[in-house]
Amino acid sequence: MAKTTTETAAAGRGVLEGAFALLDALRRRGGEAGLTELAAACGVPKGTAHRLLDQLGPVGAVERRGRRYVLGPQLFRLGESWQPYPGLRDAARLPLHRLRAATGACVVLAVPHGGRVLAVACVPGRAPGAVTVREGTSFAPGTAPGRALESRERGPFVDRGTRVPGLADAVPEGGADCVALPGRGPGGRVVAALAAVVPTGANLAPVAAATASAASAVGAALAAAGRARGAVPVAG
Repeated sequence: MAKTTTETAAAGRGVLEGAFALLDALRRRGGEAGLTELAAACGVPKGTAHRLLDQLGPVGAVERRGRRYVLGPQLFRLGESWQPYPGLRDAARLPLHRLRAATGACVVLAVPHGGRVLAVACVPGRAPGAVTVREGTSFAPGTAPGRALESRERGPFVDRGTRVPGLADAVPEGGADCVALPGRGPGGRVVAALAAVVPTGANLAPVAAATASAASAVGAALAAAGRARGAVPVAG
């Protein structure tokens, strides 16, 4: 008996869900893993995982290196094209690097996403033993970046010591401090949080001042880009 349209659509959704589950499992393992590990992580038979990975290869979503799989270049290109706010990444690129140069901190640009706070751009700290945060890291709303996004206050917002949830693998043995401020788009709407993460014990006053300057620079760049596009500012 031929499959109905509903059955065909359900099968298609199942394939897509399985493919994305494998890609997410690869992401959570640093972008590289073996077939057995991926199948176990997704709760699917090895044969199913192998078939899906073979389909993801030709479209550039994964690549095979020996007996292991890695995320492919097409995912990078697609991820780079995602804009949480028009022009945000471009506006933040230079201010983020200047903030890292001024403080040595690991610098993070974060946006609200799915009830959490998502790091969409990161510049690693420059000092030995510095904190490293991966793009795609999620922060809980109550952390400094989350408070910078949600509060009507100007900040700075600070997490001290080991109170930096979401960074368990990145925080040095002595802990870390995080300073965050809101990044505003045209009309004053908060569209992102800029955060600087440093080992615990650092003088946070200059870190906060430099982060505030970077946040202002992002806002100015967004405003200039908006004027170039002819956008009308909307107050947040």
